[in-house]
Amino acid sequence: MEFNFNEFMERFADEIGGQFSEYDKTKSVIIVPLEENRFQAVLGVVKYNEKFQKTGVEFSSKVCPFSDDVDCKQLLMENAKTCYAKFVITDDFIKVEGSTFLETIREEGLKEIIKEVAQLADEWELKLTGLDVN
Repeated sequence: MEFNFNEFMERFADEIGGQFSEYDKTKSVIIVPLEENRFQAVLGVVKYNEKFQKTGVEFSSKVCPFSDDVDCKQLLMENAKTCYAKFVITDDFIKVEGSTFLETIREEGLKEIIKEVAQLADEWELKLTGLDVN
């Protein structure tokens, strides 16, 4: 049975009372509702990993634009406290990403990755900007 990524994303958005938007068959976004009426967008992308020759899925969420006053050591130390989610800097943005290979994980695991990415990104967005932007 083939895994239908966007079907999973839409079902999970419905399950948590979030919103779902599909870009194409390998990319979609869930707006994840969090505590205190906050929300966080999590982008999911199915990708083929050339290095390992496996199909994986990557979830990411923007935190804020990167600037020189961000304590990168603090972000790296925070990475040690998470299971799936890790801070990255891409395109001059601080983001939280979590990924796995599809062959080794069940839907419950994908849900946990999405929730952890959303919660960590939102927590640090608030901490670094004081806002609920992404």
